[in-house]
Amino acid sequence: MAMNAAQANTLWAWTLIDALAASGVSQAVISPGSRSTPLALACLRHAGIKTHVVVDERSAGFFALGLAKSSRRPVTLVCTSGSALANWFPAVVEANLGAVPLILLSADRPPELQACGANQTMDQNHFFGAHGRAFHALPAADASPSMLVWLQHLVARAVDQSRWPLAGPVHINVPLREPLVEVGTQSIYPSAPVCETVYPVMQLADSETKRLAQALAGKCGLIVCGEGEQDVGFAAALTALATQIGCPVLADPLSGLRFGAHVGAAIMVRYDTFLRAAAMPRPDWIMRFGAMPVSKPLQTYLDGLADTPLYLVDAGGRWLDPQHRASQVVRASATALCQGLSHHLDVAAPAEWLKRFEEAEHDAAELAEAKPPLEAVVVRAILDSLPEGGNLFSGNSMAIRDLDAFSGKGRKHLHIFCNRGASGIDGNLSTALGIAAGSGRASIALLGDLALFHDLNALVLASKLDIVLVVINNGGGGIFEYLPQAGLEEFEQGWLTPQNTDFSHAAAMAGVNYCRVDDVRPFFDTLAAATRGGAHLIEVVVDRADSVRRHQAYWQVASMR
Repeated sequence: MAMNAAQANTLWAWTLIDALAASGVSQAVISPGSRSTPLALACLRHAGIKTHVVVDERSAGFFALGLAKSSRRPVTLVCTSGSALANWFPAVVEANLGAVPLILLSADRPPELQACGANQTMDQNHFFGAHGRAFHALPAADASPSMLVWLQHLVARAVDQSRWPLAGPVHINVPLREPLVEVGTQSIYPSAPVCETVYPVMQLADSETKRLAQALAGKCGLIVCGEGEQDVGFAAALTALATQIGCPVLADPLSGLRFGAHVGAAIMVRYDTFLRAAAMPRPDWIMRFGAMPVSKPLQTYLDGLADTPLYLVDAGGRWLDPQHRASQVVRASATALCQGLSHHLDVAAPAEWLKRFEEAEHDAAELAEAKPPLEAVVVRAILDSLPEGGNLFSGNSMAIRDLDAFSGKGRKHLHIFCNRGASGIDGNLSTALGIAAGSGRASIALLGDLALFHDLNALVLASKLDIVLVVINNGGGGIFEYLPQAGLEEFEQGWLTPQNTDFSHAAAMAGVNYCRVDDVRPFFDTLAAATRGGAHLIEVVVDRADSVRRHQAYWQVASMR
């Protein structure tokens, strides 16, 4: 007997979601809606899918981004038709630029309701344009055996496209006819066969590795590491190589190199301070892994080395050269390259080369201990309070810059995250909550007051999590105090934009514990209590003018050393 539309929708949606599960997707984030009912129901009923319900699609997009960041696996998003998927756009942009795998399932009206004035209907095809790795337009539900098999393999292909060669978002548009679902029925359908995908480790030919090693051997090299999705063994392999050849590693806070058992003398984390003195020697070569680092002084230092050979290492196919001066782009696994170079490099740089950076690192660490701004103390307290394997999510603007300058380093392994793909303040709270929900690890988020305000409706998601939200409230967009806009007559109105929001009311509404502090000692005590469990919002009130003076005084001393 032929299936009716409701039965076909149910089987079609189940086949799609089951194929996602068979391809390794284990988490879904859904936002309520009518047209997406078959997809949402399949997620909720599938034993292999953990489903999170987030009402606001913009927050849902960033929450899914956080889940995918923490798990390093694709996460699916489900929404209804119309403007709903437009609210995903900021998270999709971040997933694209940050190389985070997402599967976007947008329900849609069927073809006969397109372009004729039907309610809640718009053109959803290729909606995310260049920000998606791929787009697939499904036909209306078709329960014939051949089409179900086709759908299973299309889904396997879409998951593969979200993971390789460069991770990112893949959009599948799913038109569905009414009636959408049979209420009261709960059919069990057979599971999809697993289509296994095996990925390569990209390696240079041994002759190419040897040729590169010959170009580096015995010279004063500099390794720079920014944010990047590297293999588990990368930190150990890179540190071993740097130690072997006497090469300093300037490690961005998002590089995964500042905290862990691999950390040694070659890992430099105080360069944002010591490079302000403009007294560091010039290297003979530079090798960079990952994206451009956060630090402006480091970027300025590298800009001054235009004649120095620059080797960019990236296996994902991106062109990560905003300075337009790469000498060679190396398409290889970072871990495999470091291991290969260690095998061939037997001549180290002169001992004085690494020693000069070690001395600068030591002096900068002493300065940070002697004259730290309040934000520096907050950063160190947060890192010290996290247990082995804990998560820290940093907001953008001043939060990531203070983390960069003052985190230090240590042998306790920590996971540090930030949305640096597009470097926006939108969705920061939602992303942090997704990371906490997906990892199950102790989690702290360091945010600015505007970042929290921008994503405030996500606070309701925090109440069921163990997470500490530390919000530095400096009365608006404090980062603009350090930029030319600060001299404009309209500065406060158009850039600083203080909101004067009482976050205690928002915390109470969301069922989150709240505390306001304005000094170091009460912050230590409050943070210690908050890390014992539950959801906590700690608002650290900072006098903006005093903060600016302290930062500028610190940088002034650093530039004179």
